[in-house]
Amino acid sequence: MKGSLIIVGFFLLGCLAGYFQLLPAAVASSDISFYALCALMCGVGLSIGSDPQTLQNFRSLNPRLAFLPLMTIAGTLAAMWCVSWLLPHRTPAECMAVGSGFGYYSLSSIFITEYKGAELGTVALLSNILREIATLLGTPLLVRWFGNLAPIACGGATTMDTTLPVITRYAGQQWVVVSLFHGFVVDFSVPFLVTFFCSL
Repeated sequence: MKGSLIIVGFFLLGCLAGYFQLLPAAVASSDISFYALCALMCGVGLSIGSDPQTLQNFRSLNPRLAFLPLMTIAGTLAAMWCVSWLLPHRTPAECMAVGSGFGYYSLSSIFITEYKGAELGTVALLSNILREIATLLGTPLLVRWFGNLAPIACGGATTMDTTLPVITRYAGQQWVVVSLFHGFVVDFSVPFLVTFFCSL
């Protein structure tokens, strides 16, 4: 939760700096978001590549549970398609692009801002932060009402990092490998799905 608040704080700081033109125009109009995106992608690769145990753990996963990230992706996109009918000023592709962040707000909001503008990028940022916060706060109820897989599906891409401790605490230690695998697959899908829906 603290990490999410820090990210939102920096986002608001950037909005204020841009609104009051506190930075030189050359900096504000540069490709700084592209370089930040490259650094984020490098960080994701480093976190996966530096833990050789992760791939070994994936081999021990129940084959039926390997479909969980695919169901999370399909369910999220279907829900966003339905939501688009309540938002006539937004196309289904734009709504599905926002949903394709799966909680990975730092990456998806940069992509969407680049393709669709700052307004939809802000919506993506807030939407994906709310998904992470809902998982952090709602995991005990999700486990009680819907079972141990519910908070994993709700967490989306965050189940391999920020929401993993709370999922482990309430769902059980036996779901760690499932959470890591789920987060890895959903996380990997984000740049491809977001750019696909943004290009429609």
